[in-house]
Amino acid sequence: MIAFGGLLLLAGRLGDLIGRRTVFLAGLAVFTIASLLCGMAQTQWMLVGARFLQGVGGAMTSAVILGMIVTMFPEPRGQAKAIGVYAFVASAGGSVGLLAGGVLTESINWHWIFFINLPIGVATAVWGVRLLERDRGIGFRQGADIPGAALITAALMLGVYAIVSPASGPAYAARAPWVGGLAIALFLAFLAREATAKSPLIPLRIFRSRNISGANVIQALSVAGMFGVFFLGSLYLQRVLGYDPLEIGLAFMPVTIVMGLLSIRYSERLVMRFGARRTLIPGLVLMMAGMIGFAFAPVDGDYVLHVLPVMIFLGTGAGLSFPALMNLAMSGTSSDDAGLASGLINTTAQVGGALGLAVLAVFAAAHSDRLIRGGQSEAGALTSGYHLAFGIGAILIAACIVVGLTVMRPAPAAAEEPTMGAERELTHVG
Repeated sequence: MIAFGGLLLLAGRLGDLIGRRTVFLAGLAVFTIASLLCGMAQTQWMLVGARFLQGVGGAMTSAVILGMIVTMFPEPRGQAKAIGVYAFVASAGGSVGLLAGGVLTESINWHWIFFINLPIGVATAVWGVRLLERDRGIGFRQGADIPGAALITAALMLGVYAIVSPASGPAYAARAPWVGGLAIALFLAFLAREATAKSPLIPLRIFRSRNISGANVIQALSVAGMFGVFFLGSLYLQRVLGYDPLEIGLAFMPVTIVMGLLSIRYSERLVMRFGARRTLIPGLVLMMAGMIGFAFAPVDGDYVLHVLPVMIFLGTGAGLSFPALMNLAMSGTSSDDAGLASGLINTTAQVGGALGLAVLAVFAAAHSDRLIRGGQSEAGALTSGYHLAFGIGAILIAACIVVGLTVMRPAPAAAEEPTMGAERELTHVG
């Protein structure tokens, strides 16, 4: 996560500079080789090092995908459909991977959760070479912004470390504030550098688009809520209702199925007919309703009565909102900055997910511990802690709705011409 979250912005901008196909294929090679090393690891540090390398490759591939989509599919309807498929695959992959990982670990051993990436990586590389058109990128022009690259990469890596380290124990938690403070200082230094650099790594003009800025805020908050709810929802099913890992994976499958149906078959039609913003808001409302429903699941909850409706609400909301959000995130950028916008939306997702998981888990655990010390049963205390986290998740989604209504613009021109909306978007800035 440190390597992945820290390198997404840099990798996205490199895609703009030297070609997204080049960065994608290089990252795929790094990820596949790193997966082999992970599977072969015999020591803790070999596994940790290989996982770091895997994060580098993952950042290189993930950061440029949306940028490739908006250039490969310039026609509005085709682009909306492609983004819908991407949003489904990106979200469903996590659910399917969770289920498949459990099956592989139980039936063979944990090494195979990495070895399974080898045929996938090779097949993806073959199809990538055959199907992806070669692009040259805009070039480094007056030179590469090496200081800016160093500052933003260090800031993001330290920031992710500060967010996730408290879960590793008291010693890590004690140094998290210092690391977080250093990350903020480096990030401010990066902003100062980019504002004055002749050839900035990340032109700050991209944030003048209300849709790009608003979409990234919504991405961070919504993923924070969803990550936390999925993680703590899994714990509720396991520790309170007594589900085993395979049952938990199957319990979350309705989210994937509903989201897939909407993302692949209907999201493009809805975005084209009503616009991305008008599709986004109802989706966020349904996600919030799902989290509120989860906040009322009892200790002796029944899956069909208390959990399945939540999964359907979450899947429907995600299937509507995430493709629309991806369209909005890419609508205000030019083709030269598409890789940067792609890396940016992925970065906010990773940082938002890490932050949301940490915050919601800490609040849930603290509340449960306090109730257990007060004499409440463990199951009741855990459920109450999870309820608090689900309520916080609902508040985060409510904040997304406010941002969507106040910051985001309907921008029908941007929705219909996603790759040429930068100049139009600038006119909306107050």
